[in-house]
Amino acid sequence: MVYSGMQLLYILMEISGFVVGQSCYTYQHVLLHIQVLQLRKKGLIVLKVVIPLASTVSLVAVIAVLSLFYKKRQKRKFMTIPSFGRSFPKVSYNVLARATDGFSASNLIGSGKYSFVYKGECFQDGNVVAIKVFSLNTRGAQKSFIAECNVMRNLRHRNLVHILTACSSIDSEGNDFKALIYEFMPRGDLHKVLYSNGGDENPSNLNHIMLGERLSIVVDVADALEYLHHNSQGSMVHCDLKPSNILLDENMMAHVGDFGLARFKVDPTASSLGDSNSTSSIAIKGTIGYVAPEYAGGGEVSMATNVYSFGVVLLEIFIRKRPTDDMLKDGLSIVSLTEMNFPDRVLEIVDSQLLQKLILGPETQTAVNEKIVQCLTSMLNIGLYCTKTSPSERISMQEVAAKLHGIKNAYLRGN
Repeated sequence: MVYSGMQLLYILMEISGFVVGQSCYTYQHVLLHIQVLQLRKKGLIVLKVVIPLASTVSLVAVIAVLSLFYKKRQKRKFMTIPSFGRSFPKVSYNVLARATDGFSASNLIGSGKYSFVYKGECFQDGNVVAIKVFSLNTRGAQKSFIAECNVMRNLRHRNLVHILTACSSIDSEGNDFKALIYEFMPRGDLHKVLYSNGGDENPSNLNHIMLGERLSIVVDVADALEYLHHNSQGSMVHCDLKPSNILLDENMMAHVGDFGLARFKVDPTASSLGDSNSTSSIAIKGTIGYVAPEYAGGGEVSMATNVYSFGVVLLEIFIRKRPTDDMLKDGLSIVSLTEMNFPDRVLEIVDSQLLQKLILGPETQTAVNEKIVQCLTSMLNIGLYCTKTSPSERISMQEVAAKLHGIKNAYLRGN
């Protein structure tokens, strides 16, 4: 006998103890029960479809997010930097971190507005290097990095700091990381050398060396600036020349560095400092005391502003007074101090420790003393010509370099 579906349901209900028609379960109840079972079955089917579908969609979304994040990291990791125009070895963040012991404070050798400089030990081939790490959270640091890359890729001179390579990557926390790797200057920067105390570990402080070394440093810086103003790549304005941006190697040769604010001159055909030899207008940047008055007053940066800064540095080397020294107040500057005592009283303002060294040394004969006074007077005179208030009255770096070489050679011949 073949039973229908409804009959089978009745039989099952009777076996289960339900008697249709004799209990509370009527035919309508049976139909209702069947509908409930059907709905439950449909619900299970829906769940079987929805759950896998939702899981698949979620998985795809997660994969997409991770893929975008990975691509972003890769893009940042391999972000290109301005071409240097010649081959440089590739270097990673991890290599620099190891070389500086995790950028430890013990390896910090300098700092500025946009960067920190670390000494890197056991770099590639075991060399010691200076690693300039840019503080990218500081506004303007990114532009400073790019500007320095653009400058250093084309400039080559023995009195400019030599760049070894650059790094544009991400650090251990996934943040942008940018650094420039330079040759290490064991004597440090001119500011530290100039104002170090006699008890410092650095044996090269200027109050321990003679006049000839100071002359050499000034000549080195002048040669570097002459090259920047008249090189084949176009004229370059440093914009932040000061003692802390002048580095000294093991032989006390000076090297100009830190080109983060440097600018190319717009008109390469301008012939004199008073002509249109200025760059496009930018926000006034530089260091108080070294900035030319026309630039501080809102004018455009020019080669003449470089000449002014050099003049201040020259005066500072021989007078050993910071432009912001406490004695230079109430309108008095290192320039006006020199003007007030030039030429008859120059020995009253020249670094007393330098004079003491000269007096205590073998150079005590009258003829030698006259030679020293003449040398110092000539040097300070050039400093005054460089720091004229009017840019058009300042001499060019070509003329400055030529005069300084003449003074140095005359002094050395006399010795």
